[in-house]
Amino acid sequence: MASLYHQPIKSLSGVGTKKAELFGKLGVNSVGELLRLYPRTYEDWSNPVGIARASELDVCCVRACVERKLPPARIRGNMIVYKLLVCDGTDDMTVTFFNQKYVFEKLETDKEYLFYGTVRSSGIHYTMSSPAVADKGSDIIKPVYPQTGSLTSKQIENAMKQAIRLLPEKVNDPIPPEIRDRFELCGLDIAIRNIHFPESSEAVVRAKKRLAFEELLILQLGLARLSSGRHEDTAQHIEKAYTDEFVSLLPFELTGAQTRAIGQCTEDMLTLSHPMNRLIQGDVGSGKTAVAAAVCYTAAKNGMQCAFMAPTEILAAQHFESLSELFKNTDIRLSLLTGSTKAAQKRRIKDELILGMTDIVIGTHALISEDVEFAKLGLVVTDEQHRFGVAQRAALISKGNSPHIMVMSATPIPRTLALMIFGDLDLSVLDELPPGRQKVDTYLVDGEKRGRIYNFIKKHVALGRQCYIVCPLVEQNDSTLVSAEEYAEKLRNTVLSDCRIEVLHGKMKAAEKERIMSGFAAGEADILVATTVIEVGVNVPNATVMVIENADRFGLSQLHQLRGRVGRGKEKSYCIMISDVQGQNSLERLRVMCSTNDGFKIADEDLRLRGPGDFFGSRQHGLPELKTAKLSDMVSLSDAGEAARMIIEDDPELSEKKYRGLKFEMERLFASVGSSERLQ
Repeated sequence: MASLYHQPIKSLSGVGTKKAELFGKLGVNSVGELLRLYPRTYEDWSNPVGIARASELDVCCVRACVERKLPPARIRGNMIVYKLLVCDGTDDMTVTFFNQKYVFEKLETDKEYLFYGTVRSSGIHYTMSSPAVADKGSDIIKPVYPQTGSLTSKQIENAMKQAIRLLPEKVNDPIPPEIRDRFELCGLDIAIRNIHFPESSEAVVRAKKRLAFEELLILQLGLARLSSGRHEDTAQHIEKAYTDEFVSLLPFELTGAQTRAIGQCTEDMLTLSHPMNRLIQGDVGSGKTAVAAAVCYTAAKNGMQCAFMAPTEILAAQHFESLSELFKNTDIRLSLLTGSTKAAQKRRIKDELILGMTDIVIGTHALISEDVEFAKLGLVVTDEQHRFGVAQRAALISKGNSPHIMVMSATPIPRTLALMIFGDLDLSVLDELPPGRQKVDTYLVDGEKRGRIYNFIKKHVALGRQCYIVCPLVEQNDSTLVSAEEYAEKLRNTVLSDCRIEVLHGKMKAAEKERIMSGFAAGEADILVATTVIEVGVNVPNATVMVIENADRFGLSQLHQLRGRVGRGKEKSYCIMISDVQGQNSLERLRVMCSTNDGFKIADEDLRLRGPGDFFGSRQHGLPELKTAKLSDMVSLSDAGEAARMIIEDDPELSEKKYRGLKFEMERLFASVGSSERLQ
């Protein structure tokens, strides 16, 4: 099958230049990549159900006989509606087509057909709009592929049929037979054929099990290779831990969890033969910055330079200000380097870095610019690790001679998932909150309570406090949602006209975002109407109210991050979630937020209710995209992990012939995130 990765997609009949470009948008440039483009779902025509039963399901297939056709009717916009009455022997249903004369005319009265779509019910009256129709003998399971532009699922299906015919009779399976037998997996040939054109629903399950296992196995082999690559490097050892000296600088006491994490980091730097490679994972407000400061202090006192990278300029500036205050009576020299640093200042900072005149540099992506060089980079710290990809982290690491690595994440992640996402890192968990950290009272209300909420906001603004209002969209493209811009304008002109209101969203230019965020932090606005761009990187102790519109549109962990923007000062703080959702699952999710402030409990619940999407989502955490595997499938995760350990123990380099297929797939998977060079 490897040879098919070298066969261009244009070699298939019906795929010209324009269509090839559309395939390219789906990540498909070769026949081999096409075969790995799996259906996003299926139309299951193999198990037709009765009309009444269909009304209880989402999308399904109904077998029914056409009883009579109703006269066509013209409605708004010159659209013609075609209706027919069908019956399954027990119940009747009205089927409607819009401007589909050819479908309507080919259907014969007193003949049985299969109708695929969604059945709606109103009492005993059933309807189905614009279904797909087939003769009753077409009892098959049809693939539905992800589409882009004018490239339809049907066109992809036609190309896929050609690709399947090009599969050799004997496909080289990357998973060795003994592993397949041990974990009861079908062969790759069977899996590929049945994931696209399954013989039955059971065949789909077998194919998905095999392909998901393969993805998780390859992912874990790749992460193990990344980790072993780091473990082969020689560490820059520190001579002494300066933790006690650092603690004497603090105006507060460390928690037990902070002390433990600092100890684990310094122990790594003192004793490991390879560089420290540690994730500091803590809930909102758990004190990760103090841990980073302690480790930076010890590294700097041992003659190392430290690079501290944050995802936004305002967060970098906040770290710089807090560390500058902390180290003001020491000999530690700090610099701040961001995209908006003035040119002359940038040149001075870069000169001081290469001359060893700066101990700790705090910055944004500007730190990974090609012209930033260090005299002796010994420690790399990345804050909010989920905002950086593997390649970005590697770019900063490459500026030193095997520096120690410390990454921090305020997104609570279940331990099993954390070990997958950050598989090449050791894990320290900050599971205590510092004394004085406010518990945020959280409420779930419906839209009818908005008037009371606005009065509540007015009350807090009158006391000199500030508030956030979060909207899920920037632009109006859903009739049930209001964009941040429109929402803010409405408030300015009506109920909150006496308040200073600013708007913040991701489509603004970076400089504008930084100006608004900095202004809000400085107290220049009473209310910030924003999208989730404020999820990280804003520390405003004076903000005491967080209102989240359409809260059901967010994942629990995301809601928890938003809630973490308040409760940072001495005043009592509140989070109010507004949602009119009625579904039991959605309500159950949101009520979890009201019952606990523990981010790890929330993360476990989110994983249970939603799967891993909220942890990965569009961010990817710097990892390759998984196409079939679900990280909530702990059985497959465990089995693939066991297989990975067996293989690495047998052949760490995957150099034996039986593992070459796995090595090929591993390098191909990790190439998508710029990490393949580190797998060599």
